[in-house]
Amino acid sequence: MKKTIVILGAGGHGRVVRDIALSVGYENVFFLDDSDRFDVGIKGKTKDYINYISNSDFFVAIGNNIVRERIMRMIVSDGGEMATLVHPSVVVGGNVSIGKGTVVVAGAVINNGAKIGEGVIINTCSSVDHDDIVGDYCHISVGTHLAGTVCVGQRSFICAGATISNNISVCEDCIIGAGAVVVKDITEKGTYLGVPARKVND
Repeated sequence: MKKTIVILGAGGHGRVVRDIALSVGYENVFFLDDSDRFDVGIKGKTKDYINYISNSDFFVAIGNNIVRERIMRMIVSDGGEMATLVHPSVVVGGNVSIGKGTVVVAGAVINNGAKIGEGVIINTCSSVDHDDIVGDYCHISVGTHLAGTVCVGQRSFICAGATISNNISVCEDCIIGAGAVVVKDITEKGTYLGVPARKVND
């Protein structure tokens, strides 16, 4: 771990990431962002990451899964090192793997045998139970619960308060709406809402 971390994205999520970075020992934390809406010490635009490749770690704090993936891949291809950030309050069981560029926010629980991919957001007070697999660039939102032996495909967005029952698979590029309950496998990309969750579009 280097002393400095550059966070790309200075919105609300980025400020949460900054707090976590400071709590795990980074001494210097600053932002790059293409917007001028945020007054949090932005030192340049996204493209300026190249200036910090040799002396900084990086984190992409952008909620959009597709955009986060694109920027992460760009940084890594230029030799940048992605940080993995886990808030000190998080409960992490044994035999858990967490990929690079992933953040696990305060109050989350990740139980034994879970595998979390790269570029994932495991948000506040969510739970990922035993033997779950969360694919790259997913977003597991605030208060979401994945029961045991769940598989979530890459880039899927599990919205706030959703629940996925045990032994369920959700394919890649899905949106599971806020408060939805998934009780059977989802094999087609799309948006799913309700209790039980049903597809509402392609």
